[in-house]
Amino acid sequence: MLPLDQENTITADWLVYKGNTNQLVPYVAGSNVESHAVHQWLRISSENPFPVSLSVQEGVCLFLNNQLLFVADSTAAYTLDLSEYAVGLKPIDGKYLLTVWHPEQRPAISGIRNTETVPTVVAREQDQVAYKVRVRETINLSPFILFMLLIGLLYGALKNNYPSDFSSLYNINSFLRVSSLEEGFLSKPISSWSSILFVLVFSLSLSLLIAAIHTEMHNVRLFNQIFPVSAADISTKVLFYTVLIFLFILLKYLFLKMMAFIFGLEQIVQLQYREFVRTILFLGIFMPFIVLVYLAFNASMPDLILFFSNVAVALVLIITVIRVFATVNTKAPVQNLHLFSYLCATEVIPLAIILKLIVFNF
Repeated sequence: MLPLDQENTITADWLVYKGNTNQLVPYVAGSNVESHAVHQWLRISSENPFPVSLSVQEGVCLFLNNQLLFVADSTAAYTLDLSEYAVGLKPIDGKYLLTVWHPEQRPAISGIRNTETVPTVVAREQDQVAYKVRVRETINLSPFILFMLLIGLLYGALKNNYPSDFSSLYNINSFLRVSSLEEGFLSKPISSWSSILFVLVFSLSLSLLIAAIHTEMHNVRLFNQIFPVSAADISTKVLFYTVLIFLFILLKYLFLKMMAFIFGLEQIVQLQYREFVRTILFLGIFMPFIVLVYLAFNASMPDLILFFSNVAVALVLIITVIRVFATVNTKAPVQNLHLFSYLCATEVIPLAIILKLIVFNF
């Protein structure tokens, strides 16, 4: 833990105002304190940046020495440099009072933290050179490891309990044959317990990778609009993404039926959906290996691993769309403008939206 008197550091030592004593007392998480404001004394050096990330609710206000410096206009993630706001303010015994206040509820202070540590070293020679060294924030990898073990156990259980379905789904020869769509549970996707379990494991695998990609970003807009949490809440993110992906796969069939009715192409819905399910489930088995690469090399090569992970997610989605186009083309020529428009509406546009939300949202 960093020393309490260290400059430009947010700590976990929050305070609340106790009316009957007219003092600030330590805030205890889970207590019944009804105060809508929490406080913390900070030592701020204007010579170094003091970047702070905020994953807070709509309406949260930040004050420095009782001067308003920020209002959250929506539930999202923000970044502020407190050293800029300290200029012109007079410290009290060398410290500044940071106040986080919400008009209706206790603010979520778990999402307020330092984004980086930036020590500045200045040479004392004639030609002074200032440089900064960025220290990466330590990530709690335990949730990733536990979910990886869970995914391995689930795949093992599926292989033991549904060997024929597992073999037909993850066999490269079956994957390359259009006729295999009429075999096994793919003939009626999402109509048996085995198919639902396969989709659930895929959803968990992909959600784990997405959570890994954005652990240090604090700005997954779709998630932060619903739950204002910090990057430490990895398990919550993984479970949220799992449910979201699972529901998306299930509801896509209804979406295809509706769009096919509008375009008058009901005869290709079954083929299209079977290929969609088969491709994502086949590619999903590689997701745990990509998460392992993330865990192994993220600390040493963060930028490269971030790029690699984003490309992996994008490839899963893009290859799925290409496979759907190719399979549908075996039944009806995609050159038909009517059919091409339908596939763009049901595959390409949703793909662009998902890529924007997951891969290109930062």
